Amino acid sequence: MEIGTCYSKICYAKFSILRTAGGEMDNKIKELVELARKKFGLESYYLKRHSLNQKITLFQETVYTLTMEWFPNHVIEHEDEDYNPDGTAIIDIEIKSRKVESAIFVGGISLADGVRFRERNQIIGWIEEETGLTYGRHFILEKEGKGEFRFRGCIDGVSLYPSGHIELQHDKEGNLTFFTVYGSFPSTDLVSGETYSLSKDKVETLIKKQFKLIELPLYEEERLIHLYGIEEIFVRNDRVSTIPFNVDTRFYTEINKTIYWDESVRKPFKRKKINWIVEITEEQAFSDEPSPESFPITEEETEKCLEEVTAFLQQVFPNDSGKWKLKTLHRDKGYIYAVLREKEQKNQVWKRKLTILIDAQSLEVCNYIDNKPLLEMFDQFQTSDEAVMTKEDAYEKLKEKIVLTPCYVYDFIEGKFVLCGKLDCQFGVNASNGEILCLNDL
Repeated sequence: MEIGTCYSKICYAKFSILRTAGGEMDNKIKELVELARKKFGLESYYLKRHSLNQKITLFQETVYTLTMEWFPNHVIEHEDEDYNPDGTAIIDIEIKSRKVESAIFVGGISLADGVRFRERNQIIGWIEEETGLTYGRHFILEKEGKGEFRFRGCIDGVSLYPSGHIELQHDKEGNLTFFTVYGSFPSTDLVSGETYSLSKDKVETLIKKQFKLIELPLYEEERLIHLYGIEEIFVRNDRVSTIPFNVDTRFYTEINKTIYWDESVRKPFKRKKINWIVEITEEQAFSDEPSPESFPITEEETEKCLEEVTAFLQQVFPNDSGKWKLKTLHRDKGYIYAVLREKEQKNQVWKRKLTILIDAQSLEVCNYIDNKPLLEMFDQFQTSDEAVMTKEDAYEKLKEKIVLTPCYVYDFIEGKFVLCGKLDCQFGVNASNGEILCLNDL
C-alpha cells in the first residue's frame, strides 16, 4: 500500500459532526481558522465546514482538535455530501498546542499558495518547526518514494513501540498535498535511562519458549500449513520479564478470569444500536476537559461488568460455562469493552475472540462482536501434511534468522518507555518438509 493511502481514503468521506462555517463562530475558533489560512496559503479557498473532535493519547491524556474543510473558491455547488471535491483541504489543528495534526488535499491536488518544498532537508526542517521534534533524536526517515516520505518516532535513533509516525507528500511542483502526525513522540521524562544488555545467547531459553508450531492460512491456495516460527514479544532488559506484543495500544484493565455459571438463561438476547458519535462542545474543548475515557475503570465497575458478562454468556452461550476467560476491560466512545478469549485454542494465527460492549453509564450489555464467522472460513481450507519435523530441528534451522532488536516499549504499569529487545523473525519453517519460508511472501 502506498504511503498515506489508507488515511487519505478516510479523509474523503464527510465528517459526522460538522457545522457550516456560515453560523456564529467562537473567537478562539476564528483564531485557529486564520492560523490555518495563513500557514497553508488558503486565499483561494473558503471554509465550508468545521468540527471539534477528541482523542485519548497513549498516556491517557485528552487532546481536542479542530477539523476544517476548506473548499476551493470555484466550487460553488457541491451536491454529493458523502465526498469532498478534488482540491479540498482538510486540516486538523490541536486546540491547546496549536500544532497541525494533519493537512490533506483531496485527490493530491493543491490550489494553495503556502507550503512548497525543493529537497529533503527542507522537508525535515519544516517538520521540525511544525512539531517541535528533532530529526535523529525524536524521528528518523523510514521510507522515501517519489514525492512521498514516511518517518517514525525514536529515542536517539532507537525504535519506539508503539511508535509515532509522520507522513508527508508533495506534488511535482513541490506543493504540500499530504501531512499527518500520529502516535507517540515521548518527552525524555517518560523514558527510563538504561544501558542495553541483551543478546540472543543470554535469553536463548526464552527464545525457545517463543518458538512455536502454528497453523498458518494461505488464502490464495485455500489451505493451512504447519509452520514453526517465533511469536513476537518484547524482552525486558532484565532478561527475565517480558511485555506482550499487541497491535492495539489502548490502556487495558487486566482481568484474566474464567467465567463459570450453574444455570443457563433461556431467552433471546436483543442487540441495541451502538452510537459511535461523541458530541464535543466548545466549552469542553477550550477548557481542556478530561474525557471519561481517560479515567481508569473502578473496582465497582469491574464487578458490575463481570456480572453483566456472566449473565450475557448464560443467555447467548448457555453451554459454555468454564470455556471463556475475560481477559481485559477498556473504555471507548461511551462504552466499556469486555474482551474474552476461549480457554482452549487451536494453534492458529487467528484465535477465537468475543468482544462485549457495555454501556458505560447503565453498565448493561448492549451488543457484541464474535469473530467465529471469520474463523469458520478456515474450516473450508485444506490442511497440509502433518508436521514431521521436530521442534528442535526446526529451531536449529531457523535460529540464525531470529533477531533481537533494541526498542523502547511503553509499560502501562510504570507509565514509561522501558528499554527492551524486540524478539522477532521474518521467516518460518514448514513443518511438513523443512523448507524455510519468508513470512512476508505468505
